[in-house]
This record gives sequence, C-alpha cells and structure tokens, in this order.
Amino acid sequence: MSIRVCVAGVTGWTGQAVAEAVLRSDDFRLVAAVARRAAGEDVGDAIGHDQATGVAITTDPAIALAAEPDVWIDYTHPGVVKSHAIRALEAGTRVVIGTSGLAAPDFRDIEAAALAARLGVIAAGNFSVTAATLKHLAGIASRHLPHREIVDYTHAGKPDAPSGTALELAEYLGTVAPNKLHFPVEETLGIPGTRGAEIGGTQVHSVRLPGYIVSVEALFGLPGERLVIRHDAGESAAPYVAGTLLAAGRVGEVTGLVRGLDTLLFG
Repeated sequence: MSIRVCVAGVTGWTGQAVAEAVLRSDDFRLVAAVARRAAGEDVGDAIGHDQATGVAITTDPAIALAAEPDVWIDYTHPGVVKSHAIRALEAGTRVVIGTSGLAAPDFRDIEAAALAARLGVIAAGNFSVTAATLKHLAGIASRHLPHREIVDYTHAGKPDAPSGTALELAEYLGTVAPNKLHFPVEETLGIPGTRGAEIGGTQVHSVRLPGYIVSVEALFGLPGERLVIRHDAGESAAPYVAGTLLAAGRVGEVTGLVRGLDTLLFG
C-alpha cells in the first residue's frame, strides 16, 4: 500500500518539487497539502502539475491532519514547523522535517513529543545526498584533524543563520571530537564577534549575499596543510527530493528523533 503524505509548504521552492515527486510515485499518495498562499486551490494547479489532483491546499494544519496522512513532510517556516510537528505527532502522524532554523531546544521538544506518541521524526538541515556525504566525511576528518571551522553561504534573503546544513554539521562534529583553538575567541583583540559563533565547539560563519544559493565548507587545518570539504547546491530543488522521500519511506521504522540524512545512508 502507498504511504499517505501531507506536504506542508507545498507552494514553496522545495515543497513544490517534493509534492511533484509524490504525485508521480507509486510508493506515495498525496492526501493533504498546507501553504500560506493558494489556499483552496487544487495542488496540481498551484504547482503546475499536468492535471488536477483532487487535493485542495489549506492553511489549517487541523484540516490537513483530518485527511489522516501517515507522514507529514514539512518545508515551511522555522516559526511554525515545531508546532506543526508536535500537532502531527499528537494526531498519530509521523514527521519528516526539511525546514531549517530550528535550535537544539526545539528538537528536544519535538523528540519528547515523538517519544510520548511512540512515533518517529526524521529531520535534516539538508536532504541532499551530497550534503549528507559532506557531513559523513567531515565526521571522519574531525577524528584525525583537531582544528576546524565552518562557513556557510546562502542568498541574501535567507531569514535564519547559520543554515540548517551548517548548524547540523557543527552540532554533529561536536559529538565526534573536540575542536582545538590556538587562540581563545574571548581574548581576541578588536571585535571578537568576527571570529564567528560557537556551535558544538566549532566557530561557524554565515555569509548572506545575492548570487549565492546554498554552500557549506568544513575547513580543517594543520601546520603546513589544510583540508576543505565543500558542498554546493544548484538553483533547482531536485537534490533534496530523493532524500526527503527516502526519509518519508523509512520514518515508520523510527521511534523518537533522528537527525540527518547521513544517519539513514551511513548508519
């Protein structure tokens, strides 16, 4: 039987691509859709699908949950995704989160709700397979290279910083190996804030400029040498679709919270 799916943020950049893939898949069935715009419109008309779907977009999560989706896929706004996830879990629906901008306390609350409901949540700052590979490789490097920093680059209008990819990477590396700073940030002369924000023991820098899409660099240094592991995303949302659907297909195997597509790919 196909997995019943609700896509929240269905008219957004990634949400549209995910919904289109769901509509064309034999493994999934779109039963509900949430968005702030195009309310009342058929999903097919709103995202440019080749035919009507019979699913109307709603702004109300309760109406979407009444369709009894098996999985809630969220690509909305960081200000609402936590409440969406908890409401979905309380309604008996598993959750896949692709929205960035959530902090560690948000994920703790979501995990508590998932455990209470005995359901699963899979969240990733980036559902791209290549971004997940960067995280995996950076974890390997951090075991052997004790000095690191992270830089993320995105477009000027991105509301959250750092990016979900950079945040997830920094938090993960902090669990793998400690980072060593040659000179303490608090002793920096001038403006210490230019050294970046400390996340999981790693200094993270966020660049927000026109002309950038999504890029992340994990920088490692030793005397006389350096290693840079970088991920660059193109202008299409296509790289995030396969990972999102992989998570939607496997979230039924999970109880509690799983962070990162790399966990599914590499264990």
